[in-house]
Amino acid sequence: MTTEQLAGRELTLVRSFRAPRDLVFRMWTDEKHFAQWWGPRGFGAPHCKLDVRPGGAIDVRMVGLGFDNPMGGKFLEIDPPKRLVFTTTAMEEPGGRWGIENLNTVTFEETDGITRVTLHAVVKHASPAAAQALGGMAQGWSESLDKLIELVARLVS
Repeated sequence: MTTEQLAGRELTLVRSFRAPRDLVFRMWTDEKHFAQWWGPRGFGAPHCKLDVRPGGAIDVRMVGLGFDNPMGGKFLEIDPPKRLVFTTTAMEEPGGRWGIENLNTVTFEETDGITRVTLHAVVKHASPAAAQALGGMAQGWSESLDKLIELVARLVS
């Protein structure tokens, strides 16, 4: 696939948490919590630095199943506890360009103690070498969000 065919792909996932919105939002902005759920099953984030402010950097190393990949990104919008907008980058290529760049928007809505999280991810750039990784984007995000549900459940019990 060409770069043009890969860019523009979109993914929307929704999850519900039996927890207050403030707590669920904090899971996305506190690097200790973030490191516990980021990445699909079998993966972890042993290095995680989040500079949670507009323009602040995301610096994560995702490791698992023979995979060790630095990831980056930037926070663009932070509206606690309602909304986060940030980029994520992965698969650094020779010359320092990222093979994948996504724009992610996460919204948090609470009703009667249930927080509904909606993640919308848009591929802004993808190199042809990133096609396989993008093919697993839905599964990767789904498994990450499922890990987040489990973490939040442990924290509120």
